[in-house]
Amino acid sequence: MSPKRFEVQVKNVRNGSVFLSRLQREHVKISSLYVSGSAMFFETDTKGIQIIRRFRRKYHVKVQIRRKGLDTVQHRLFASLLFLIICFIPLVASLFLWNITVESDVPEIAQRMETKMEKAQITAPSLLSKLPEEDEIRRLLMQDEPSLSWIRFSRIGTSLTVSPMLAPLSTEVKEEVKEKPSHLIAKTGGVITRFALTRGERASIIHQTVKKGDMLATGILEQGEKTTVVGADGEVFADYWLECHFELPRTISYSIQGQENLNISWQKPWKGNQIKNLSFRNPVIIDKTKEAHIEEVFLKKGMEETIILPLIKHDLLSKKTNERIIKEENILHVSFTNDKVSGTILFLLNENIAEKRPITQGD
Repeated sequence: MSPKRFEVQVKNVRNGSVFLSRLQREHVKISSLYVSGSAMFFETDTKGIQIIRRFRRKYHVKVQIRRKGLDTVQHRLFASLLFLIICFIPLVASLFLWNITVESDVPEIAQRMETKMEKAQITAPSLLSKLPEEDEIRRLLMQDEPSLSWIRFSRIGTSLTVSPMLAPLSTEVKEEVKEKPSHLIAKTGGVITRFALTRGERASIIHQTVKKGDMLATGILEQGEKTTVVGADGEVFADYWLECHFELPRTISYSIQGQENLNISWQKPWKGNQIKNLSFRNPVIIDKTKEAHIEEVFLKKGMEETIILPLIKHDLLSKKTNERIIKEENILHVSFTNDKVSGTILFLLNENIAEKRPITQGD
């Protein structure tokens, strides 16, 4: 790497000659020396700059120092390249998910959510483009979680917040009833995509089209001449189309989470004025408040995909457990009247279509 060069301007020429002689005695490297008007110019290196700064006040000279090479083509190219790199780094960083937070009042649920996401490789940092759809993540997290009714996702920039919502506690006490051995049959038609059986034997195959009432899994196992009734249990997932008719009021009210305020104040760590009555307390006072706002929106043409479709999807998913996924949707028609909005939407769903049918003597 070439040594740094500096151009020095000494404005007082009369004192500058004495000052220059002192620099020569200090073995300062001086080159390109010339005088212009009442100023003297020369070039030196980093060591020379240190000596000049040390003696300039002693000889009462005014010195201006400028780095050589800042206006060269190479320096401009380097500065432009450095600027592009600095601009490119935030752009690349915005393509990644850098923070995942699970917000839950129950630490055990938050721990289970984090463990499930780690097993599914939903961790930070990771590319945003490689993240699964929200429906798939919700289905994964709500699996084997009967205490949850819904999971809300909120992504702000490169941060993802996962908020599990607890289902209302039921006060009913259900008596355990011993189930009779059953087959699994289709409660609706569709194309089978996956089996998740815990008992029984498949009676159909993946990608097979089934109708309502067709047998999906049998609870009777046959091995040679021996027949054993074990009962079928588990899930069978299939794709099927659902035509959904809806009717909504033109004006919809909804609640949004407002700003969360955290106020921290201080107090004396003791109470009482006399020594014998002194008691200690926490000196930090934390006051946390949340604001909730009620908003209204008037539905009109152009909001079919931005507001109406998400509302219908949310209502459709909230009626089922985590097993339902919406793969596609197609708005067939939407009509607006003075006070209502109605229409039809076609959804391609994937969910468990298996239901149990008791095994009878004729099976």
